[in-house]
Amino acid sequence: MPQRDTAGPKTGRDLPALVGDLLAQLTDDEKVAMLHQASPTVERLGLAPFTTGAEVLHGVAWLGRATMYPQPVGLAAGWDPDLLRRVGAQVGIELRAKQAADATVSRNVWAPVVNPLRNPLWGRNEEGYSEDPHLTAELAAGYALGLRGEDQRVWRTVPTLKHFLAYNNETDRAVTSSQLRPRVLHEYELPAYRGPIEAGVVGAVMPSYNLVNGRPNHVARELLEELRSWTDQSLLVVSDAGAPTNLSRSERYHPDPVEAHAAALLAGVDSFTDNGPDAAPPLALVREALERGLISMTDVDRAVERVLTVRARSGEFDPADPDAAITAEHLDLPEHRDLAREAAGRAVVLLRNSGVLPLTPSGSVAVIGPLSGRVLPDWYAGTPPYTVSIADAVRARWGGTDVTVVDGSDRIALRSVSTGAYLRAGADQVLVADAPGAVEDALWDVTDWGHGVLTLAAASTGLLLRADGEQVVADATRPQGWVVGESWRARRHSDDTWSFQHIGTGRWLRVEAYGGGVGATAASPDEAERFVRRLVRSGTTAAAAAAADADVVLCVVGNDPHLLGRETQDRPGLDLPSPMAELWRTVQEANPAAVLVLVSSYPYALDAAARDAAAIVWTCHGGQEAGNGLLDVLLGEVEPSGRLPQTWWAAESDAGDLLDYDILGSGTTYWYSDAEPLFAFGHGLTYSRIGYDALTVETDDAGVLAHVTVSNAGDRVATEVVQVYTDSPGHPVPFPRRLAAHARVRLAPGERRTVELRIPAERFSVWDTTRAAMVVLTADYRVLAGPNAADTPLVVRVARAGEPVTAHRLPLRAIDFDTHSGTRIEEATPATGEVVTAPSGSGWLGFTAVADLAEAARLTVARTAPGPASVTLETIADGGAYPFAQAEVPAGLGRHELTEVTLTPIGAGVDAGPTQDELAPGLRVVLAGPVRLATIEERTSTAVSVADASSLPGGGQDTRPEASDREPNCRR
Repeated sequence: MPQRDTAGPKTGRDLPALVGDLLAQLTDDEKVAMLHQASPTVERLGLAPFTTGAEVLHGVAWLGRATMYPQPVGLAAGWDPDLLRRVGAQVGIELRAKQAADATVSRNVWAPVVNPLRNPLWGRNEEGYSEDPHLTAELAAGYALGLRGEDQRVWRTVPTLKHFLAYNNETDRAVTSSQLRPRVLHEYELPAYRGPIEAGVVGAVMPSYNLVNGRPNHVARELLEELRSWTDQSLLVVSDAGAPTNLSRSERYHPDPVEAHAAALLAGVDSFTDNGPDAAPPLALVREALERGLISMTDVDRAVERVLTVRARSGEFDPADPDAAITAEHLDLPEHRDLAREAAGRAVVLLRNSGVLPLTPSGSVAVIGPLSGRVLPDWYAGTPPYTVSIADAVRARWGGTDVTVVDGSDRIALRSVSTGAYLRAGADQVLVADAPGAVEDALWDVTDWGHGVLTLAAASTGLLLRADGEQVVADATRPQGWVVGESWRARRHSDDTWSFQHIGTGRWLRVEAYGGGVGATAASPDEAERFVRRLVRSGTTAAAAAAADADVVLCVVGNDPHLLGRETQDRPGLDLPSPMAELWRTVQEANPAAVLVLVSSYPYALDAAARDAAAIVWTCHGGQEAGNGLLDVLLGEVEPSGRLPQTWWAAESDAGDLLDYDILGSGTTYWYSDAEPLFAFGHGLTYSRIGYDALTVETDDAGVLAHVTVSNAGDRVATEVVQVYTDSPGHPVPFPRRLAAHARVRLAPGERRTVELRIPAERFSVWDTTRAAMVVLTADYRVLAGPNAADTPLVVRVARAGEPVTAHRLPLRAIDFDTHSGTRIEEATPATGEVVTAPSGSGWLGFTAVADLAEAARLTVARTAPGPASVTLETIADGGAYPFAQAEVPAGLGRHELTEVTLTPIGAGVDAGPTQDELAPGLRVVLAGPVRLATIEERTSTAVSVADASSLPGGGQDTRPEASDREPNCRR
């Protein structure tokens, strides 16, 4: 690193003064250069090159050898923030070890991911922690604290929360708009972010690719301001990769990239992650925005100050860095291996057990299934120094006893119809069709992962077939890459021949006319080579034979994290894929005592055969010690203590629509669903018998102190996760059942203990749309205790004195509806505000009670298209709807040209009505035609000010794409 010039700022000063000193000495060009993810050297000030972001989701990723811990969804199964803190601390040390070896490695790290796991079909499910936002916040704060380190003056690393906000789908992720009514925003989405920010353990946030209520998150000024209002510390906002370009391309939210970059900067984005390491194109756009007056140097200064604060906070300018002693050798330390194994064991959840577990390591054992001998990393995993599969662990623990491992794959030979020769991996493992028969090097092991996705491995080497452009080689150890090169589909023709398509490129295998070479070159199945498929060994037959002959059987099925659900690809379904389900059924029929082991990045819906397993165990992809951690639990050497961090639904329909974020309106997640789950949120068994004996509560202004008495009636030590929930069946508004507190309790055999759990008052609060605040309403509530969200045998009623229920009052925001039908929330202007529209041309909003309806006089509206458009107000009383006012929306308005229109009385009108809130009438607002409604105003008020779109970047145009125009976007 260049030495700081004596004219530069001194390192002994407090952080704001140091940053201010640096900022004052930078030239305008140097400041602009710092807005890109890759900041250049400023030698005269001793500033080294700087890059935002290093990936540390569950270990250091993409930087070579590093300890690989379990996936976040598995770490979350521990329900233990301190476990996350300890893992985060080791990851932070290894990141600093990488930085010690390579100064270009960033101390700003992009983790943790805090998107609540609303729907298990999300392709990136493994990256998050929990379906519950409060549990997510606790666990994320623990991990971030570990990454940050205990020193609050100099941070070991600077964590970044991902991805803000309402991001749970990969399908069209850069152009879909998540609908968030205020209650869902404030009660479900924001708490996951608020917890770590208020705890002071993160220094940055990354917006997500999607839109919320019609506005891309990268220009969501009001949402970013909300984030920053939770802390008095500087908070850097870094864009997701390629997202600034999306604003004017795939999203077409702004008409050109200059206005898009300006809008992002004005909204609060401080660092552009775009165009890879080449800063020139994005910075040219920023400079043009300055020249056009769209932004000022004041806006640039504000962003650069936040960038410099992150750098200063990480100790870059401080010679007294407490972590300066970390060297490149602080990798793969013995204590890191130990914690990786402990974490792998803590990630195991015992879902069902009829008594076959724990196992005894004696007799013969069969380990069966495609995940028996594989330890599979995901996209954000590092390169582990070693891996221990389940089969490896069984071999080591069973010693000389007979161990059989069967992966369940079919072994086949493929004869080319055109040449008469068989496929094999030739010189340099390049695919050729020249083998004279089904000889050893012409055999292939086919694993069917479900939904038609296959991998093919050369039987002689175990290496997977992949396409590298048009060339096809058998040299891969696993599916990998941004575009997976190792996945295939097979098509069976009417003449019983087969053709093979490479999924990543869409091309089909074709044999060259001369020489027998085989490439992925055919554009269609009609042009593809046809093969005769010879079955040499049936995978299910081999699995059945192994299961029948073994005393102990582990059937290990699940997913490959690069297939059928990952970044850019949502899951095709919730069911356990049929090849896995059939393999299990085969094993179970051969040996009813077999144990079903599910290793996956996400939950499954299981069929009857799987549900009836003698024992069912789930774990995530558990990192380098996955096999040891799992077997420690199966053998009872480590007591099972994992609990599900998200619901396992019995059917896909129970999970709800992947694109429907309104969990309140749709009745989804364990908060609102009335569907009976397969395994509930928080479920997990022990090897003992835990009883919930008593619950008492003490109330005060801060909340409730719950005393839960639990006992261990079994003969083994057990760790129970005591869970307390709140709900309110008679609440004035729909009230969720949600986690209020939890505690891990270790119980000796016969021990009985009372645990105290503090329930904060916020667990009784809702977002009150009449007050625009989180409020505890006066109501009768319940405190419930038990082993999971669906099993709470202990219930105590608690009367909470809070705020009274009030009616809505004018002016009334359209988005504050209580019920709705056929409507959608959209952006009012490109920069601020929200409106409600009826996409199909008709819809309505319902408000349970509105005071002083007779004073309703004006509406603030805009249009989406030409044609008749109107808004009608109706009172709701005695089960009927009575129109009393209407307004026609004038023609000629643009999408963002909000204007006032006067309401005209119709029908019998409406009386002033009673003044008591509980007697105020209900209101239905009927939207007809291409209307966009912002507010309903009273006679004496000044209309809510919404800036005219013509004064903002993006004008008043609707520049969003049709589905056919959507483009793929970059990753992060």
